[in-house]
Amino acid sequence: MEEVFGSENFCGQITFRTKLMPLGSKTLEPICDFIIWYCKSKEHVKFRDVFTTDSPEGNSRWGWVELPDKVRRKMSHEELNNHRLLPSGSRVFTMQPMRPAQYRQNCDFPVVIDGQTYRPAPGSSWSTTEEGMKALVNLNRVVPSGKNLFYVLYHDDYPVGKVNALWADTGPAMSKSYVVQSSNKVIERCMLMCSDPGDLVLDPTCGSGTTAFVAEQWGRRWITIDTSRIALNIAKTRLMTASFPNYHLHSDVDVRTDMKDGKFKKTITEKKQLVGDVRQGFVYEEVPHITLKSVANDEPPATETLYDKPYVDNKRVRVSGPFTVETLQDFEPVSPAELEERSRTGVDDVPFEQRVFAHLQSAGVLNGIKNERAIFTRVDRLASAYLHAEGFYKGKEGEKKAYFHIGPKFGSVSRLAVNEAVKECRQRGDADWLVILGFSFETDIESKEVTASTGSFMVTKTRMHDDLMQEGLMKKPKNVGSFITIGEPDVRLNDCTPPAHVIASGALAAKRSPATDKGIASSKTPRDDGKVRWVQVEVAGLDIYDPISDTVKARDRHDINYWMVDDDYDGNNFVVKQVFFCGGDKDEFAKWQRGLSDLSKQSTKRKAELTLKIELDDEAFDRLYGHISHPIAARKGQKIAVRVVSQFGEESTKVVGV
Repeated sequence: MEEVFGSENFCGQITFRTKLMPLGSKTLEPICDFIIWYCKSKEHVKFRDVFTTDSPEGNSRWGWVELPDKVRRKMSHEELNNHRLLPSGSRVFTMQPMRPAQYRQNCDFPVVIDGQTYRPAPGSSWSTTEEGMKALVNLNRVVPSGKNLFYVLYHDDYPVGKVNALWADTGPAMSKSYVVQSSNKVIERCMLMCSDPGDLVLDPTCGSGTTAFVAEQWGRRWITIDTSRIALNIAKTRLMTASFPNYHLHSDVDVRTDMKDGKFKKTITEKKQLVGDVRQGFVYEEVPHITLKSVANDEPPATETLYDKPYVDNKRVRVSGPFTVETLQDFEPVSPAELEERSRTGVDDVPFEQRVFAHLQSAGVLNGIKNERAIFTRVDRLASAYLHAEGFYKGKEGEKKAYFHIGPKFGSVSRLAVNEAVKECRQRGDADWLVILGFSFETDIESKEVTASTGSFMVTKTRMHDDLMQEGLMKKPKNVGSFITIGEPDVRLNDCTPPAHVIASGALAAKRSPATDKGIASSKTPRDDGKVRWVQVEVAGLDIYDPISDTVKARDRHDINYWMVDDDYDGNNFVVKQVFFCGGDKDEFAKWQRGLSDLSKQSTKRKAELTLKIELDDEAFDRLYGHISHPIAARKGQKIAVRVVSQFGEESTKVVGV
């Protein structure tokens, strides 16, 4: 740790309890563990004091009581251990000696109380000045005892205690779902001390997901990592099934603070317009910190913020926010030069290729339609830069041959590599199918039919399962969908009229005709001014190659989960401008929509709307569902990219030129 952060940035060592009782040991039994705390810069480290409730019940230090009639006395043994025996309105206090650690000359003076004169012991002084002492005496905060004076410290002057480096109040995690599961309290305390709502928390050892769970509860963003899929699934389930208290955000409420009976009371009023900015923090409880100095000098008391006690909005219940689960990459370190070489050549390490070959023979290649797949009887490696293997499978008319190009383990399959693979496959002239295997693909790579002198062959993009990246993560047996062909979107570009708001603004002069009532222009539809062309993208479906029957099958567009449009694609970066959902039948979608609307009329649903913060907008549903995009202002040479995601998770992009 010191090699990474430097010894000067060591913040401390925290000892926390891990066992509630000893379990038996030949020698001293360990019941605690340690947290080593380093920071990037000790000078700029973020730190928030965390407090524990300091209960006076049963604590002999707080053995005095002031009754409602201002009479002070020691508590009986029974009263000390059970404060419910005390009269209502009693105040528990302790007596502190009024002697500072160092002598101060201006605090060395005689004090007269009830005709008795008191002086500090030789070589010492009082804890305050003469004026301060008079104020304390007038407020009945000074009590004589023998030849000494004591300060009356009420428990409610400072009802909490600061957490130090010894955490004896922690314990083991209860109801463990993972063998090394940590206690929520330990993680929570670390998080509250060193972060604010909206901050990012990283846990490289996920386990049961306690860090992510606690971060979600306290409004922190989080990233958690593990090499075990079991651990990640436990954490995912734990988060998805959890519910949390909903804390009031400073951005969404107005707060008025009053002090009554020595306690702070906050009145919270929700604003009409909610911002939802978690970075402004929660509304926390506060407690006074009344000291001898503040009382003697008649100063307003300091306040301590209880970061573990935010105000809860009981009208709402909160669930986990959206999160993604990403597949692990190879944990072995790879130099930048080696990584660049792998991506450039498309050739990866032998163990990775062996895993690919093994799963090609056992699982085959799914064509995305039900359980249809091509099973390879033999897969052999080739000594080629772009055709890495050849395989044989049974087609409708007997045995057929396929070549494989295996994309880089870290990176996308490039258009250059695909072109070279197609050239070599054409030169060999004995293949029916060229399979491009990859984890991701450059946008402008298409599945297509290629004509050669000896006939034609299909080029098909095939997505590899992410688990192939990491040895040991694949499920058994090896007949899962390790390879799925990616269908080519059937995309059409249709002329249309400008949007209604454009026509209404007078910016464009357009005419509507019966042929354009649905927004699709006929060939005779006049353009607005001869310069701006308005088009709409229509997704008709997916075209998928079936190697068994050697035909291209069209998949219905209702099998598409959702699709996105970048109406000004630059060739490199896909920027989402429009999003549409089109899975299933729109009539079913409309039933679901109407069901929500009918439910909203009920009083219980109105309460749920407040809880879930949702509003039903009929037009929004119409804008989100469909197979035709909103009108796009197009110019000559403009590229429009359409990205389609099927219900099987396949993703494909088609670029259309205007």
